Amino acid sequence: MARVLNQTTYNSLLDSLYKLPFRNRVQSLQKRFPELSVDTLKCVVAQECQKRMKGSHGRLTTSETVEAMYKKFKNSILMNEEPGILLRLSDEVGLTPALLARSIIERHYQRDDKSKPAKLLVSTLMKNTALIDDRDLAFETYLCLLEDEEYGPIAEATKQSRGYEYEIYLRMELENCKVTFLHEDHLRMKGYDKTPDIKLEIPIAIDGQVINWIESKALFGDEEVHRGYLKDQLYSYWNRFGPGLVIYWFGYVEDLEKIHQNRIILIRDTLPKNMVLMDHHL
Repeated sequence: MARVLNQTTYNSLLDSLYKLPFRNRVQSLQKRFPELSVDTLKCVVAQECQKRMKGSHGRLTTSETVEAMYKKFKNSILMNEEPGILLRLSDEVGLTPALLARSIIERHYQRDDKSKPAKLLVSTLMKNTALIDDRDLAFETYLCLLEDEEYGPIAEATKQSRGYEYEIYLRMELENCKVTFLHEDHLRMKGYDKTPDIKLEIPIAIDGQVINWIESKALFGDEEVHRGYLKDQLYSYWNRFGPGLVIYWFGYVEDLEKIHQNRIILIRDTLPKNMVLMDHHL
């Protein structure tokens, strides 16, 4: 299954994505792009959703908008509508289910002066919906958290465990190939602040290029994502350790390396099998 996309395919994928309803989009895209791996599609959908929410969250959660949504929710309960009220409202307004549920909880627990409740209280209620004092709101929030693959405690736990899973997988692959390295925890103990996932004790060569470090990313690399990581992490690794490799396990858009031609950071979607140790061929 393809994970490395040319710009035309990626643009076509995004165009299709923008035309679909907000939920269950991966299944629709699978039919249109059967050659792409489902993990790649899930990643692209999740990242597009996060970009969209960054741009529209403020507009969709003004006090007036939240008040209108809260009234609608309470009316639906009074009318004995079937469960899934907040999910249907989420589809209607364009907020993800977890973000919508959070806004409704904030309104439900707002203080007498109409200010929002403490963030810690809201986060606690999102993590354990059984603590919500309104039975209907508790169940509706629970349904929203189950449905939302991008936001909320379940989604966050999934993302964190996936990232860690691929870091461990990378370490195991390097160990199997008899490559000696220090990982992030070792480097932190040595006092480094910004650290790659892997610092090679003896460099390796990939496609004729010497590599000193490897960064593992359990996501899809498009230009915006990659530029963000270059600025926040990868350039500082390059400055300190020299050329390196970033692995976008769920694929990337071709030609991203052109962004940083003068600073060599290779991009792959897996650990290359043609690695060359400084002493002998693998």
